[in-house]
Amino acid sequence: MTERTDADEPMEPSVGTVSLVGSGPGDPDLMTVKAARLIESADVVLHDKLPGPEILGEIPAEKREDVGKRAGGEWTPQEYTNRRLVELAREGKSVVRLKGGDPFVFGRGGEEAEHLAEAGIPFEVVPGVTSAIAGPAVAGIPVTHRDHASSVSFVTGHEDPTKEESAVDWDALAATGGTIVVLMGVGKLPAYVAELRAAGLDGDTPVALVERATWPDMRVATGTLDTVVDVRDEAGIEPPAITVIGDVAATRDRVVEFLRNDGGRGGDA
Repeated sequence: MTERTDADEPMEPSVGTVSLVGSGPGDPDLMTVKAARLIESADVVLHDKLPGPEILGEIPAEKREDVGKRAGGEWTPQEYTNRRLVELAREGKSVVRLKGGDPFVFGRGGEEAEHLAEAGIPFEVVPGVTSAIAGPAVAGIPVTHRDHASSVSFVTGHEDPTKEESAVDWDALAATGGTIVVLMGVGKLPAYVAELRAAGLDGDTPVALVERATWPDMRVATGTLDTVVDVRDEAGIEPPAITVIGDVAATRDRVVEFLRNDGGRGGDA
């Protein structure tokens, strides 16, 4: 009888590493060097649409997995993405979870980090340039300005601001006197505009909508709190877009003639 040794036992693959990577607002030139390096060396890249077509187009199709919007308008459940990250890491894969902007700014990176930790999976976080700042910036809008705003609030518009359980206090935001930047808020624009008006924010307050910031087809539309819903509809602004509310939004009109961002991106809608 031949005696079995440890060498005869099938070896379990070592656990891989997950990198929660922010790709920036979409222009490949605004992605960090580390993000680009990790994407290139990864075995698998789990992504949604927010990194943008130029960045996603550089990743070989065979190592991309789309965990964003699916055919028929369905979205990949977050629970599936969490499970998939763990599965791939336990197969010994080097995994990049690629997110638009920064993974910890409305990107569910915190949820994924907690899930990975609970599963015993080593991970790292690679910050990215958040579109909450970069989007307005490339449109010629500073989110703070000594003459106009000394504070800025970042808000998710991906919830109904009129529901009782809303985590967004629009009354408090209206009272700050600072800039309000709303991400993922194009669809809910009429609702939170009404909330801000009811809270006393002046209807003449400047507002800018920045669609697909830094992407090749970026567009910008401007108006006021009273007109921005009509501006959105007339211009056909669609997600992904950022809403900038406050006096700083009027800065664009004063600089746009001389604003040059990567070959003229950022034309008016």
